[in-house]
Amino acid sequence: MMPWLLSGLGLVILLLAGDSLVKGAVNLSLRLGVPALIVSLTIVAFGTSAPELLIAIQAVLDDAPGIAIGNVVGSNTANILLVLGIPALLATMHTSECDTKKSYNYMIAASVLFIALAFRGVFDWIAALVLLGALALVLFDQAMEAKGHRAACAAGTASEEEIEGVDPDLPWWRIGVFLVLGLIGLPLGANLLVDNATIIAKTYGVSDTVIGLTLVAVGTSLPELATTVMAALRRQADVALGNVIGSNMYNLLAIIGVASLVGPIPVDQAFLQFDLWVMLAASVLLVPFVYMRRDITRGWGIALTGLYVAYLAIVLS
Repeated sequence: MMPWLLSGLGLVILLLAGDSLVKGAVNLSLRLGVPALIVSLTIVAFGTSAPELLIAIQAVLDDAPGIAIGNVVGSNTANILLVLGIPALLATMHTSECDTKKSYNYMIAASVLFIALAFRGVFDWIAALVLLGALALVLFDQAMEAKGHRAACAAGTASEEEIEGVDPDLPWWRIGVFLVLGLIGLPLGANLLVDNATIIAKTYGVSDTVIGLTLVAVGTSLPELATTVMAALRRQADVALGNVIGSNMYNLLAIIGVASLVGPIPVDQAFLQFDLWVMLAASVLLVPFVYMRRDITRGWGIALTGLYVAYLAIVLS
C-alpha cells in the first residue's frame, strides 16, 4: 500500500510544484520586461510540461526508460481522448469558433517525426537533436507570430491578451518563493513517483512501459484535464483545444528531446506495433473539430472517453 500512497504524494507534489514554477516564471519574466505572449509560448508551455520532463529524466537515470516514453505517448493519447472527452460530457465545447489549424498541423508533423525516429529503435542524442531542432523552428515561428500580434496591439488593431496567474503587484520575495518551491518540488515529486511506480510495476509483474502508459500518463494529464474542464464550463473552447494541441506538441519534441540527451531511450516493440499508432489515430480524430469546425458535443464526449477506456483495457490485459 505504501508505494501507492507515495506515488500519489509524488504526483501531488509534482502538480503543486509545476503550478508554483509557472507562476514564479511568468511574473518574473513580465517584471523584467519580456513580452507576455512570448512568455506564454515559451516559459508557461515548458513550465506546465515540467512534471513530464522531470519524470522522463528521472526514469532514464533510474534505468526505467519505458516509463519515460510510455509517459509521453500515454499522456498524448489521454490528452485527446480523456482530457477532451470528459469536459464534453459536462458541456458542449464550441470548437467551431476556433482557428487552430496551424498549431494542429505542427502537432501532426511532430507526431509523424516522433514515430519515424522511434523506428530507429532508440531515442539517442541524434534523435534528440532532430526533435529539439524541430522545437526550435516551432518556437521561432510562434515568436514571430507573437511579435506581429504585439505590433497590431500597439497599432490599436488588436486587443492585448492577458496571461492567467500574472499579478502586477506581486512582491519580488513572493516571486522568489514560487520559483524556489517549484525547483525543489519538481525533482522531489518526480523521484517519489518514478521510484514507487517502478516498485508497483515489479510487485504486480507489470512492465515499466505499461505503468508509464497508464498510471503516470493519466497522472501527468491531470493539470490539462482541470484546465480543460474549466475552459469548457466557461465556454472557452479555444483554451481547451489549444491546451491539448500545445501540450502534445511539447511532450513529443521537448520532453523526449531533452531526456534523450541524458541517456538513450530504447523503444519497446509494443510501441511500434500498437501504442504509437493509437496516439496518431487519436490525433487524427481532431480533424472534424479543427478543419470542419464541428463542436465537441456530449455524444463526442461519450465516444472519446469510451475509446480511452477501451485503450486502457487493452494495455492492461
